Amino acid sequence: MLRFRKFFPLVLSIAVLLVLSAPILAQDTPAYLNPDLPVEERVADLLARMSLEEKIGQMTQIEKNSLTPADVTEWFIGSVLSGGGGYPFPNTPEAWAAMVNSFQEAALATPLAIPMIYGVDAVHGHNNVEGAVIFPQKRGAWRNPQR
Repeated sequence: MLRFRKFFPLVLSIAVLLVLSAPILAQDTPAYLNPDLPVEERVADLLARMSLEEKIGQMTQIEKNSLTPADVTEWFIGSVLSGGGGYPFPNTPEAWAAMVNSFQEAALATPLAIPMIYGVDAVHGHNNVEGAVIFPQKRGAWRNPQR
């Protein structure tokens, strides 16, 4: 009983400190990561946290053969594009998933962890993926309504 009385003030102090600090700890999550807040508030919070370099990087799209995943992290790149010939080796669905995931992981490794957008130049079907469906097009039809 004597030991309990000796440590009771310390235990009580720690308990009170934990209870009082709970609201402060809850505020550690940035507003832009809180899905319960309105989108406008989340966007305003994110933009306020971004440096000029991060804003420029987020507005930049670079062709995948011109950069590495490390470049995405270093320059805060917001979008990567597979243009003509922008496919992985080997050209398989699994390799595509691994390639895109490597760029996405690099984007999420930035201080604000903003996901990147991956684009593919696939107007008539995803012809960059071996075995994918290609949709035919009628060239020149817009010039001659009789076609």
